[in-house]
Amino acid sequence: PNYQIINDKKEIVQELKKKASEADSIYLATDPDREGEAISWHLAYILGLDPNSNIRVTFNEISKNAVTNGLQNPRSINKNLFDAQQARRVLDRIVGYKLSPIICKKIAPKLSAGRVQSAALKLVVDREREILNFKPEDYYVFPAVFYKNNEKENFKANLTKVDGKKLDCKNEDDANLIVEELNKGKYIVSSVKKSMGKTHPTPPYTTSTMQQDALNKLNFNLKKTTKLAQSLYEGVDIEGHGKTALVTYIRSDSVRIAPEAITMARNFILNNFGKEYLPAKENVYKTKSQAQDAHEAIRPINLDLTPSSLKGKIKSEGADDLLKLYEMIYNKFLACQMADSTYNSVVVEINNGKYTFKAIGKTPLFDGFTKVYANKNKKKKLVDETVEEEANDKIPALNENDEVFVLDKLDKVKKTTKPPSRFTEATLVKEMEEKGIGRPATYTPTITVLASRNYTEKDGKELKPTSLGMSVVDFLEKYFSNVINVKFTAQMESM
Repeated sequence: PNYQIINDKKEIVQELKKKASEADSIYLATDPDREGEAISWHLAYILGLDPNSNIRVTFNEISKNAVTNGLQNPRSINKNLFDAQQARRVLDRIVGYKLSPIICKKIAPKLSAGRVQSAALKLVVDREREILNFKPEDYYVFPAVFYKNNEKENFKANLTKVDGKKLDCKNEDDANLIVEELNKGKYIVSSVKKSMGKTHPTPPYTTSTMQQDALNKLNFNLKKTTKLAQSLYEGVDIEGHGKTALVTYIRSDSVRIAPEAITMARNFILNNFGKEYLPAKENVYKTKSQAQDAHEAIRPINLDLTPSSLKGKIKSEGADDLLKLYEMIYNKFLACQMADSTYNSVVVEINNGKYTFKAIGKTPLFDGFTKVYANKNKKKKLVDETVEEEANDKIPALNENDEVFVLDKLDKVKKTTKPPSRFTEATLVKEMEEKGIGRPATYTPTITVLASRNYTEKDGKELKPTSLGMSVVDFLEKYFSNVINVKFTAQMESM
């Protein structure tokens, strides 16, 4: 490639050169990933620095210790990382600059195509076509509320098996027959299985998981979350502290935690919650194999700056929303190093002839990490497309061969299978991450450009492809399927 300085950047380049000529030493502290390494290489080239000398320092949080440690351990510029970034950049120019004019000519002016944006658009379009082609089917479920004779306490159960096989009832005549037979027979407890279960805390935030939770828990869109997170990273004005960075680098695909941060968390947990909330060993989480792992997970820099201590003290614009996002990041990190939550679990099966009902009970024993961060999961979950299970908070003491009774007359409930949901911004980010499309720094701009090109539109929180977006995908798939596809895009990200 032939690199040229853009006209409106020539003035700042001259300023950098002037300052460089007056400096005793120059260190390049750009981001510790491929893009950051490339920026350092270009700066070294422009300023006439030797890229093989120890001029490169890295850190992934703006704190005194991190910056000091980085300056104490300078290294040369990693040419392999720069070459990898340059290769992808050139290929993206070839793809985007060659394809964009074609679709502008064949479809409409002012359009664009690209290795990442077109693959992301294809995900949205493919999901929409799944929805359009979906054929709903009716099915029947048979929920019941049982009680033990002479006891007021009742519990919920669902019919799950017929003749030992999974319930599969799709027409009303079969459903009526099931109800008729059940109302004639007796309900006898056939199995009671008790155990103690535990739930392990989830990993600290990466960029994508932070964006997903910010949408689902705080109702923040991608653009807002990215802006707030950047402010938390760069620093906010805090009364009594001045401008203070609150979180580590906010573009990360890793769940790795720095050893000193783990020590900080464990000491904080012990001092503020007690030893029962501290696991015997630190909790370690595995980063996905395709991750760059250039930065550690997103976490608070100083746990002593608790969300409650900052209430009313943040003076930066958007203080309330900054505090909400900080609290979410803070609690998630703290929880990831706390002890498991535990509960008593009981699974009861109740037979009525050839029909088997199943009841699940969960009684909390120890709150553990949920004391600071609890996932708001729905109690009801789908075992498969048509059989539901709902956990009871408590089930009365039952033994095999006990007879139980239906609280009200049992009846059928008609339901209909539903198509897959459209992507929201958050679930599209999740899908892109799982398929290896894009990087933490590109999720927001990629999804933003789809909207700005009128390829997608919002239907509530959901992303819906426009007719233009669907036309672009159809055209690219027809003529350039070997370039514009998820597999090719993911392969380029892994290199």
